[in-house]
Amino acid sequence: MDNSILFITDTPVNDTSLLDAYSQTVTGVVGSVAESVVHIEVQKKVKDRRNPERKVQAGTGSGFIISSDGYIITNNHVVEDAENIKVSFVDGRKVSAEIKGADASTDIAVLKIDETGLKAMPLADSAALQVGQIAIAIGNPMGLQYTVTAGVVSALGRTLRASNGRLIDNVIQTDAALNPGNSGGPLVNSRGQVIGVNTAMIPSAQGLCFAISSNLAAQIAGQLILHGKIRRAQLGIAAQPVNLSNRMIAVNKVSTKTGVYVFEIVPDGNYYNSELLIGDIIIAFDDTPISTVDDLHRLLTEKQIGRRISLDVLRGGRKETIKVIPGEGRE
Repeated sequence: MDNSILFITDTPVNDTSLLDAYSQTVTGVVGSVAESVVHIEVQKKVKDRRNPERKVQAGTGSGFIISSDGYIITNNHVVEDAENIKVSFVDGRKVSAEIKGADASTDIAVLKIDETGLKAMPLADSAALQVGQIAIAIGNPMGLQYTVTAGVVSALGRTLRASNGRLIDNVIQTDAALNPGNSGGPLVNSRGQVIGVNTAMIPSAQGLCFAISSNLAAQIAGQLILHGKIRRAQLGIAAQPVNLSNRMIAVNKVSTKTGVYVFEIVPDGNYYNSELLIGDIIIAFDDTPISTVDDLHRLLTEKQIGRRISLDVLRGGRKETIKVIPGEGRE
């Protein structure tokens, strides 16, 4: 029996050129976008329960320029309730900024500064992203300005819960390290194009970081610049998910195992909901099955405002179809 060890004598693969190519990609991207990434400093007034006087709290975050005339994308939670906002550039310039519009439901905000001739960052089509491609995060974690981390796109199509309870869809997961202060900064591809807006990380984990997709950010930013807010539909109800019994499902030929239980109805709004009753279980909106409140939120878009829509509900264990007209939400 031959117990000798087999050694591979072929010449080992030289990874130096691959490493150099990676380094050149990252450094090239950073060099091309550095002047478009900004450091955001905010002053917020907060109330201390033990002290009735309002106190000033400092905060920090990141952002990036999207137009030559001074529009900047960042996270809503970076500038929420801010009374004073300063934006710093890589060359040391510091200017005042104002909030043009903000949307808590997607955690996107747009700032405006009184500057022209700025270099804007191009936004990539995030629908074309692939798992495994290079992802580079640039921001100001813990106040350390213009920090760069690199990794890959770890997963696509994640969901993230916004501060107001709504789900943000099509979130990008990356292992490019993020820390407090990175929020609002760009996640870019190997061509220096923005693929996402860095927004969150899980403190108890390593390498689990998230960014709002560039397509969603572009859509929201465009509406905020034009209108200062995002228009969404509402029904004037408070609701929660509820399990359906097997009998309810069988008798009414329901395609979902849960529905949305209505426990409060607000009358006299800019909507029509008079045919709804407390205790109704919504199972379909405009012939689309509904199983959670998040499903309902996704369907209550701007396009539904003022439309007469069929709502399938279970009432007293029996399926009924009623009509509603969503109004514009006041978020």
